[in-house]
Amino acid sequence: MWKHYFKTAWRNLRTQRSYALLNTLGLSVGIAGTLLIFLYVQYHLRFDRHHAQYDRLFRISTDLHLADGSVEYNPEAPLPMARVLREEYPQVEQAAFLMMNRDLTVSVRRAGASTPRRFLEHGRTALTEPEWFQILSYTWLRGNPETALRAPNSVVLTETWARRYFGNENPIGQVLTLNNKTEATVTGLLADPPPTTDTEVGLFISLATLKSLYPDFDPNDWYYLNSTHRLYFTLKDPAAASSLQQALPALAQKHYGADASVFQFVVQPMREFHFDVARGGGAIRASLLVSLAVVGALLIGAACINFINLATAQALGRSKEVGVRKSLGSSRGQLIRQFLLETTLVILVATALGTLLAWLALPVFNRWVALRLAFRPDGPTLAFVGLLLGVVVLLAGGYPAGVLSGFSPWAALRGKLSAASGRGFTVRKVLVVTQFAVCQVLVLGALVVAQQVRYMQRADLGFQKENVVVVPLPYGTKSAQDAFKQKLAQYTDVRAVSLSHHAPASELGYGGSFKFDEKPDWELFPVRHRLADADYLSTYGLRLLAGRSIAPSDTIREYLINETLLRRLGFHDPEQVLGKKLQYYLSEVPLPIVGVVKDFHQKSLREEIGPCIIASRADWYIHAGIRISGHDPARTLAQIRQTWQQLYPNDVFTYEFLDEQVARFYQTENLMARLTNAFTGLAILICCLGLYGLVSHVVLQRTKEIGIRKVLGASVMGVVVLLSQDFVKLVLLAILLATPAAWYLMQQWLQDFAYRIELPWWVLALAGTLSVTLALLTVSYQSVRAALLNPVESLRSE
Repeated sequence: MWKHYFKTAWRNLRTQRSYALLNTLGLSVGIAGTLLIFLYVQYHLRFDRHHAQYDRLFRISTDLHLADGSVEYNPEAPLPMARVLREEYPQVEQAAFLMMNRDLTVSVRRAGASTPRRFLEHGRTALTEPEWFQILSYTWLRGNPETALRAPNSVVLTETWARRYFGNENPIGQVLTLNNKTEATVTGLLADPPPTTDTEVGLFISLATLKSLYPDFDPNDWYYLNSTHRLYFTLKDPAAASSLQQALPALAQKHYGADASVFQFVVQPMREFHFDVARGGGAIRASLLVSLAVVGALLIGAACINFINLATAQALGRSKEVGVRKSLGSSRGQLIRQFLLETTLVILVATALGTLLAWLALPVFNRWVALRLAFRPDGPTLAFVGLLLGVVVLLAGGYPAGVLSGFSPWAALRGKLSAASGRGFTVRKVLVVTQFAVCQVLVLGALVVAQQVRYMQRADLGFQKENVVVVPLPYGTKSAQDAFKQKLAQYTDVRAVSLSHHAPASELGYGGSFKFDEKPDWELFPVRHRLADADYLSTYGLRLLAGRSIAPSDTIREYLINETLLRRLGFHDPEQVLGKKLQYYLSEVPLPIVGVVKDFHQKSLREEIGPCIIASRADWYIHAGIRISGHDPARTLAQIRQTWQQLYPNDVFTYEFLDEQVARFYQTENLMARLTNAFTGLAILICCLGLYGLVSHVVLQRTKEIGIRKVLGASVMGVVVLLSQDFVKLVLLAILLATPAAWYLMQQWLQDFAYRIELPWWVLALAGTLSVTLALLTVSYQSVRAALLNPVESLRSE
């Protein structure tokens, strides 16, 4: 029986080669796009799942509830809290603190060499406690996890980092010099963790080394919070998270007293870490993954709609076949199995072709998303492909099989069936409208995302970001910093140099409380600070609205404020605030405001510009901002490097252009724009393939009618309009239905940005015009071919 089914299916597919090809191409494109989305979503859902205690692993985050009602969400916690959790809370099994280093110079002695090899590590190095390895899962190749980081000046390396420093030598017992002053011995070697981890550290330093590396750091300070600090812990029972959360306000009251309402500790499960972008520690928003999953479902849905439309369009052509089979005794179930088998054969070929397309497109896709995704025949991937195959067979084959097998044998054999007599034509219209409505939503979304990304890239940030080089500086070397600045100023292509804590726009967000004028109380809202020398404004192109810049000084003696702070203080005229005094938490006495600068963006355009002050404090300077002419950047950078090596022979020279730093703020938006464009293109291709197939079928059915019309004097344009108008009406209806929904969705997306585009009417019009144009081009090709056909041939074909 099944052999007969296969023979019949193969014979029918060979007879309908063009439609089988269109179905195969449409399905393969949809499957390829869905597979790429699956690989991307699966990659992010796998983060940190390799930890054995994943379900019992949590962290403490600290949310700052400020007096003005605002809340600052942070992923960090105070250092001494780890010990308190271990010792005072019975529901906590183990706790450990992780303190990431932003920059760390690592020196390695080389046999026979007069100077060591030096590495400047940006991130991925951290100080931690030995309990860290009891909480998170690592594979130890050498060393004892219980004691490896117990003593001061001890470090643990991963395999990759050990090879960077020591090649193929045994790293155990080797010595590293940290920040040119602290010698540390390698006491452990770890296998490289999987790439799907948010705690990507290659060099672990014992927390007991903290005093040696950072002598001014107070490990008992509950008020000090830093975005690079993390506190992880495991619970004996995950259900105890709620009881621990209820106990934390009392802990805040104990250590913060009157400020306890400000510091609110939050217990977070590990499953939230990777997606908690609001607190700054997450990598991607869960909403983006959900959106991509929906797009993947829409791609498969659009491909299935093509299959259903083409299959039901051919139903009349196979009606006599059905009538004969039923007359000879075939049951409806047998016919359904026959038609489902034909569908399955097409879908199997499409799945193989779609997998091949996804594999070929994967290198390009990886460049877009900056990942190394790969096809692996693991359990989840095979399960997804199997589920996808089953769903497509049911969706694409179920309805057509039911329609074809349901024909009356008497009506089929006597030719009494027509397109209007069955439900297929009505359903086909609904499916075409649905398909193009999806395309319209995606097209409009792609246009809006592109407009917002372009707006962010071109927005006036209030400072100059082009041709500005940012060079990290070693700590505690003021004389060398001054010499570095003076020497750079001698080069003709160096326009200005400023020493500062960080650039005007930065991922760092330091700030604090202040008093204004003669008020006895601290203001309810905090300010952010930019600690910099007197050349900060000229180097970064900040604009003064009133007053003057700060005078040269190594300590805070006067302030500049921005427009936002001016307004928050109740002033509208910048001149009115000059001379009034402000006391910041970093200074012990009130000091005068000498100038007002035009607002500049301190972070991404997702966030509103906040109140900000600019003041001098040399012991905080860790960056040099260098504005260059841009005539010969390579030569200028070589001069900067040469000067650096003269003044900092024991440190590694690195640099970054400021516009590259700013561009990192919008990595998620740029990624979303690329993905939206790519999958919108796939959806449009699928829709056009389906429409092409339907038009081909209609043209074939109306060949004789076209010939008669041409004999009676119909023009080519008249025939084209006749064949196109029904489909264009459906596309216009789809646009009418989809535009309000797309407009609403994109308005919701834009709400995430404090500074955003206004959704212009022409974007809606352009999206509709694109959809109609694509539909017309697809329909017109077949319509023109039919209209140009010799009427004699048209009539003979019947």
